[in-house]
Amino acid sequence: MFSPELFIVSTLKALIEIAALALLAQGLVGFLSGKAKMDNFVYRLFLVVTAPIYKITRAITPKIIADQHIGLASFFVLFWLWIALIYAKSYVCHAQNLACFPT
Repeated sequence: MFSPELFIVSTLKALIEIAALALLAQGLVGFLSGKAKMDNFVYRLFLVVTAPIYKITRAITPKIIADQHIGLASFFVLFWLWIALIYAKSYVCHAQNLACFPT
């Protein structure tokens, strides 16, 4: 049985997971590159992917949070969105009596 609500929640959850993994990968590449991280092609590629996440996080966080901490704040925002989508998926599954797997 196809459930559009379950599809939407699962798709949003997958997008959040991809964004969080991109943030983690960018942090790891930046850590390994050191001060020359802006010369690293892979780091700049991840920067293009994560720039919208940084902009959204900067818009919703108070100005007291320094720009150097926006990456960490972005990860925590994505983490809590992911947790909320897990609960939403569970709610949709139980509300529609679907046999959902715990993913």
